[in-house]
Amino acid sequence: MLGGMNPSQIQGMMKKMGIAQTELPVRKVIFEMVEGNNLVIDDPSVLKISMQGQITYQVSGEAREEASESFSEEDVSMVMEKTGKSKGEVIDFLKENDGDIALAIMELKD
Repeated sequence: MLGGMNPSQIQGMMKKMGIAQTELPVRKVIFEMVEGNNLVIDDPSVLKISMQGQITYQVSGEAREEASESFSEEDVSMVMEKTGKSKGEVIDFLKENDGDIALAIMELKD
């Protein structure tokens, strides 16, 4: 309890001040960082907070860094279509070759 108040009293006080909180059912949060790596939080606790017309999100959980890929799912699909290779083969090739799609098409083509 916060200052002798129970959670329902706190919620009521927040409502009077125009603050609404909603817990969101989120599996994963990914922050795409400017320097290239991703910050990933699996099974986070995410609150959507609305206060005086502003919406903010509060994310908490255990974070880990993950290298971001230089290619998209659409790139993978296109290379698969052009080469006839499996998704795993295409992804492995793109990872090893800095996401070079043109090279992947030329090298993987049957």
